[in-house]
Amino acid sequence: MKISRLSADELAPVFAALGQSARLEVMRLLLAAYPNGVAAGEVQEALGIPASTLSHHLHRLREVGLVQAERDSTWIRYAARADTLQALLGFLYAECCSRNQVVDSDLAANCC
Repeated sequence: MKISRLSADELAPVFAALGQSARLEVMRLLLAAYPNGVAAGEVQEALGIPASTLSHHLHRLREVGLVQAERDSTWIRYAARADTLQALLGFLYAECCSRNQVVDSDLAANCC
């Protein structure tokens, strides 16, 4: 599967995973720490999410390809996957700057 050109059917689970406030907060935290990522305990401490609940959220984000995990000694570090996020944003902005001007192309290019 080529990440850069995902279809609506392939991206629907990604949007569904982001449709939960705790997962959105986890993603914001991981994006702030990109590319190094954050240890699970640090995520838990920063967001005040119980360990079992956080584990569920991180698993769901990994399942849809938004997050990757890497063992670092005794810790597991979680990091955002830029390729999936780029595919998601590319899907949203694919038509906005070509067929119509719903979003100013300069704004879309400089959103971050």
